[in-house]
Amino acid sequence: MLLQENVPLAPLTTFKVGGPARYFVEAQSIGEVEEAVALARSRRLELFVLGGGSNLVVADAGWPGLVLKVAISGIEQRSSDDGKTLFEVGGGEPWDKFVAHAVMQRFAGVECLSGIPGSVGGTPVQNVGAYGQDVSETVESVEALDLKDNQVRELCHEACGFAYRSSIFNTSERGRFIILRVTYALTGGGEPRISYADLERHFDGWESAPNVAEIREAVRHIRALKGMLIVPGDEDCRSAGSFFKNPVLTEAQHEGLERRAATRSLNVPSYPALEMRKKVSAAWLVEHSGFRKGYGSGRVGISHKHALAIVNRGGASAAEVLALKDQIQLRVEEIWGVKLEPEPVMVGF
Repeated sequence: MLLQENVPLAPLTTFKVGGPARYFVEAQSIGEVEEAVALARSRRLELFVLGGGSNLVVADAGWPGLVLKVAISGIEQRSSDDGKTLFEVGGGEPWDKFVAHAVMQRFAGVECLSGIPGSVGGTPVQNVGAYGQDVSETVESVEALDLKDNQVRELCHEACGFAYRSSIFNTSERGRFIILRVTYALTGGGEPRISYADLERHFDGWESAPNVAEIREAVRHIRALKGMLIVPGDEDCRSAGSFFKNPVLTEAQHEGLERRAATRSLNVPSYPALEMRKKVSAAWLVEHSGFRKGYGSGRVGISHKHALAIVNRGGASAAEVLALKDQIQLRVEEIWGVKLEPEPVMVGF
């Protein structure tokens, strides 16, 4: 295990902001993860586990303890009893590399999650989802180091407590587990998912149903148009992706929102989600609060392609990012009575 000191964290994130880690370890095996955890405990260092760096805002002061980057790699597959195929994937594998691997072999289940940056280990934490799919639909189990007793455990799907953009890993058991590997159950030759409006529009007029490879290509194309695909040199890609979660409202809350919209002669785009609740477009709320695409003339602003992406236009500080975040949240709540919840993890604040 190689222990490094004062390692800049900004280059290890997609946002490219933030200060250094006092200590840094890149662990390529379970043994190295355990060794790094033991080191942090022996020196009484605060521990932060870093994945692909795609969903983080690192404070300008950096991290005062130990940053552990999980770099466990590998993709292994085997058949399951129910006719599906299980893919056991190292937590450090790039997520889109795994999706490409599965799609190339014509497995369905993750095709709509193409183009999402970050690592495999981060996907169960937030129950990553896009274009009508969530990873919770395919996660069979999660192998993790339990920091309560230093035991490596396998958590079944139910034990992960998946909900909209959440799991036990970022709610009730936040900070308890370090994800080492994730096993996904995919369907060979399965029907691809086309349940999202952007995809329906893309394939409108096709005489035959698209296959998983065509779905993947379409998703990556759509993400690129929205600045949600990492393209070197494009300032709209220096972000943490969607900065705010789509709010999930009760019927009463949604009716209140609709009444506010009616006074402005607007209709709220929404769709049923999570039982009897309504999931509302955070992008719509942001745009109709005065923060349209391209907003801002300084080092921090809104993407020219997607209203939900706060971007680093070059040389931005984490403080500037949070100032714009606060401004947007305050204005949306003032106008619409809805409090937006940030999606990225805030590190070192």
